[in-house]
Amino acid sequence: MDGATYRWRVRHKPTYCQSNGWGPLTVAVEDATVPGTVLVVETGWPHPENWFGLTTKPVVPADVAQAIRTALAQGWTPLANGSPFHLNVSNADQAGEDATLASGLSA
Repeated sequence: MDGATYRWRVRHKPTYCQSNGWGPLTVAVEDATVPGTVLVVETGWPHPENWFGLTTKPVVPADVAQAIRTALAQGWTPLANGSPFHLNVSNADQAGEDATLASGLSA
């Protein structure tokens, strides 16, 4: 994407909070060539394996690409060492963020 290669992952087994619907589905993103700062994207919708059958949606590559672009614009430096960079896109549409991100990564 944009000259860089990233790998991303959604946790297969939800945490206890995600199972109860208390915590959002998160996506971890990192540079695929050099370990550095991890991007943690909070989507705002439940993990698919929640115990109550709460409505959710899949995370697709276009959503992740838009989240990466947003995080980079907000100062994420994937090649630098450091603490995880958190990006909450659960209310991107209310914050006036990009419409693609809002439609793709909001509940």
